[in-house]
Amino acid sequence: MAFGRIFVLCLLVTFCWYQGVLTQLSTDPEKLLNWCLSTPYHKTRPGKESSLYNQCSPWKDRSCCTENTSQAVHTKNMYNFNYNFCKPNYTLSAKCKRHFIQDLCFHECEPNIGPWVVKVKRKIANERFLNVPLCKSDCDSWWLACANDFTCVYNWPRNFAWIDGNNHCPKEAKCKPFYHVYRDSKDFCENVWDHSWVVVPDNELCMRIWFNGSQGNPNKHVAEVYVEKLLAGNAYSVTSHFFVITTCLLSLFI
Repeated sequence: MAFGRIFVLCLLVTFCWYQGVLTQLSTDPEKLLNWCLSTPYHKTRPGKESSLYNQCSPWKDRSCCTENTSQAVHTKNMYNFNYNFCKPNYTLSAKCKRHFIQDLCFHECEPNIGPWVVKVKRKIANERFLNVPLCKSDCDSWWLACANDFTCVYNWPRNFAWIDGNNHCPKEAKCKPFYHVYRDSKDFCENVWDHSWVVVPDNELCMRIWFNGSQGNPNKHVAEVYVEKLLAGNAYSVTSHFFVITTCLLSLFI
């Protein structure tokens, strides 16, 4: 009986360790720091662009988006997503849409997202980023611009009704001001795009949606530190789990 229990424990420890290893898509620091999402719009590898359109321009020196994609961010319903889902009564205000466009520029153009990329099974993408640390001041300004706008759902990727490939308010859903749907800026930023972001104080390592591209991309340093910690943690994890698994297996024969 004891042998069987120890054997099962060894299997569980091994399984949990491999699950953790498999969730990380790469251990190559160069790749993690030059990651373009696998979608129809992203380049396969970041590089310099002669120019990027309007709000996406800060990324032109090293970008996962092309100039055509940067224009589409501003002028088209990318991924068939329509921001004016509360029409005809309400449309997204210009000041609020400006922040959603900036967020989309980050999504399409930012190459420093490798530590947070996960695999997904979606028609529009094979990858997404999850729980990226967003500077609170960027989140707060986004919230202030949008708090008085209207939405009919809480989690936009999950809660909309998708009809003929386009997002619509679910039947019986009512459009309400953002400030009636979300508790505060943190609740909004972390849930509107299904936990793409996690809000952290500005004095901690965090990513910027808004930055001056002429002074470089501040997100590069943030990603470098995260990659260093990630790989150091993996090295420790491999050593410690090897010890636990070896001890566990040896105990079967003692």
